[in-house]
Amino acid sequence: MARVFVSIGSNCDRERYIRNALDALSANFGFLVLSTVYESQAVGFEGDNFYNLVAAFDTDISLDRLSPCLKAIEDENGRCRQGPKFSGRTLDIDILTYDDLVGTFYGVQLPRDEIGKNAFVLQPLAEIAPQDLHPESGCSYAAMWAEYDKSSQQLWPIEFSWRDYALPCSV
Repeated sequence: MARVFVSIGSNCDRERYIRNALDALSANFGFLVLSTVYESQAVGFEGDNFYNLVAAFDTDISLDRLSPCLKAIEDENGRCRQGPKFSGRTLDIDILTYDDLVGTFYGVQLPRDEIGKNAFVLQPLAEIAPQDLHPESGCSYAAMWAEYDKSSQQLWPIEFSWRDYALPCSV
């Protein structure tokens, strides 16, 4: 079984699409560990604020099958791939890590470089896996978050529930 961390984000009908993503991830992978949901401003373009969180799950699905599965979940939720890279979206699910793989596999760069660049990825990752080590740097996510320049991106934790569970949670 591989341990996978994914980031989930939406800035269009955010609550609906985040819940849809969690439903689909749970249906496909079972037990999920979920961070707090954070609100943040759009990065790289002018747009509505995003809701973001990180989820962890274990799977026996190989990476070459996992990436298309996550893209299918995005597509089932109205993800438009025709616009610019940095634009609004109904749903964005990115693989952050797949076990301790480092490199490019099936078009997926691991670990995802956004881990160290974006507060909306690093803070929720450090929240649910503080002692886990970044596969490339060997630093814990808690240490990375402690060193992160928190003035560079503002995040706001929001109250969010899914299936009658308040996030963060493990279900």
